[in-house]
Amino acid sequence: MKSLFIPVLFVTAGVMTFCTGEKETVWKPAENPLLTVWGESIDPAMPWPEYPRPGLERAEWMSLNGLWYYSICPKEADRPEPQGKILVPYPAESALSGVKARITDSLALWYSREFTIPRRWKEKQLILNFEASDWETTVWIDDNFAVSHRGGYDPFSCNITPFLAGSKVHRIVVRVTDPSDRGRQPRGKQVLKPGGIWYTPSSGIWQSVWLEPVDKTWIGDLRIVPDIDNGHLRVTVMEERCQGPEGCPPVDMAPSLAEVTLLMDGQTVAVTSGLTGTALTLPVPDARLWSPEDPFLYDLHVRLITGGMVADEVKSYAGMRKISLGTGDDGFTRIMLNNKFVWQNGPLDQGFWPDGLYTPPSDEAMKYDIEMLKKMGFNMLRKHVKVENRRFYYHTDRMGMLVWQDMPSGDDYIWGDMPDISKSSSDSSLFMTELTRMIETKFNNPSIVMWVVYNEGWGQYDTPGVTRYVMALDTTRLVNSASGWTDRGTGHILDIHHYPDPVAPKAGKERAIVLGEFGGLGLPVQGHTWEQKNWGYEKMGDSTALLRKYEDFYVLIRQMVAEKGLSASVYTQTTDVETETNGLMTYDRKVDKMGYENVKRAMTGNRQ
Repeated sequence: MKSLFIPVLFVTAGVMTFCTGEKETVWKPAENPLLTVWGESIDPAMPWPEYPRPGLERAEWMSLNGLWYYSICPKEADRPEPQGKILVPYPAESALSGVKARITDSLALWYSREFTIPRRWKEKQLILNFEASDWETTVWIDDNFAVSHRGGYDPFSCNITPFLAGSKVHRIVVRVTDPSDRGRQPRGKQVLKPGGIWYTPSSGIWQSVWLEPVDKTWIGDLRIVPDIDNGHLRVTVMEERCQGPEGCPPVDMAPSLAEVTLLMDGQTVAVTSGLTGTALTLPVPDARLWSPEDPFLYDLHVRLITGGMVADEVKSYAGMRKISLGTGDDGFTRIMLNNKFVWQNGPLDQGFWPDGLYTPPSDEAMKYDIEMLKKMGFNMLRKHVKVENRRFYYHTDRMGMLVWQDMPSGDDYIWGDMPDISKSSSDSSLFMTELTRMIETKFNNPSIVMWVVYNEGWGQYDTPGVTRYVMALDTTRLVNSASGWTDRGTGHILDIHHYPDPVAPKAGKERAIVLGEFGGLGLPVQGHTWEQKNWGYEKMGDSTALLRKYEDFYVLIRQMVAEKGLSASVYTQTTDVETETNGLMTYDRKVDKMGYENVKRAMTGNRQ
């Protein structure tokens, strides 16, 4: 690639500027309507320092989060000179990036930084990992093309060893383009002109970037399947190998040996070994079952043995739980957790932040939302048309929060009960690839109990076929074909939306019934709103009126659960988001509008 820059004019955030720009040397958050307490105390030298992949953790790694050089140029421009510094992993549009520039479909966002490899890694293979970058990402190492990836939500990685030059200091360059809502790729609620239920987009690197050293063979992934009915856990270890002529194992070499140890509170429960790529069974007698009330996690230690030597070693964990449909004592078809009916009650959780947009300011900030929802008495959340980083699901696993995971919607957003829309092969390929990657990369999390393929009619196509695909890809979870408005009679769930007051669909034998969205009671809090103009599905005058209406709604919900067969309810929503003020908390998380004790009492029926 060329290192020259082309000084072309372009427009960002309404300001005409040159690609060359003026270099900024000091990072600070951009001006913003709201900041969270975590955003106010960001350390630019060490943002998101936690290991990004708790389900497959190695002892050695190097975070590449922090200040990178950046430039924003027309797509056609060659690699430019740096314009300033951007804080990774916050999207370019966010205040915490320090840039807060709108990336349109005609622009490219460039990143660069240097890194030095520790001497002890000299003989290792180096894996570069991106937890997520939105949307089309191309990476060069020391001016050598390394990898290209399309997708806004899924992790990707590359063995960069073959691309490293002989110097001690190496350079990584990343180019990202993002059409936002001018493309048909999965994008959730990101739009270039936010308003109403549509929000500011997040372009570029928006989750952690890191390096880790491995041997010439290493553990690429794990597939963990609990079976509480038969009292065992199945673990499949996937093996990766370096490619190239120098010192790599031959292609026809037999699979390595995997050794898996299951532990409970530090004590060994079972040990097994076998070839990589095969399901290894560990007995789990009298298993301690995972549930929201007791989110117990077993530890896993996995070793890869190649040629009689330990080539790789990782830590992981597992929860023994089962999600299924069954018939309750009252004769209704119910969602069962560990073979018992549990009313799943949670909020619509959109995962937006005023200062980081798609990226929470910190791991602590992300945990805070889950902790507050637990305090409020919720046992579930519906992660709405967004996929979080893998630490989020680690926290829902260990804290005991059930998750309904939406696939981010794309293509055309169609409302109402309409026939399935057509898609080109390229459009459907984009959707299916990211859908598959979402399931594969989050498969091991016990907290995820349902895949929601479509939200309402947004981008629906071949709903029966796509539903069958997901049910075959993951037989351990329930599949909700379409949450709200556009039911096609497929999947495990009949899901309706109704605002603001709750209603229940008619119960049937083949599928469980749920209320996938209701509520949306709006209350703006002075000094904590994104804009002066805001809205909710029903506006409340004050917190007392909000609590009384909330209590009334949950009287109806509990009645529907007991008398009409309702299995689950989803209240809109965890926090305010931009101009929506229908959150249980304000957008900056500084105000708990009703008080979490009152919310919990309202849902249990213990009014004061």
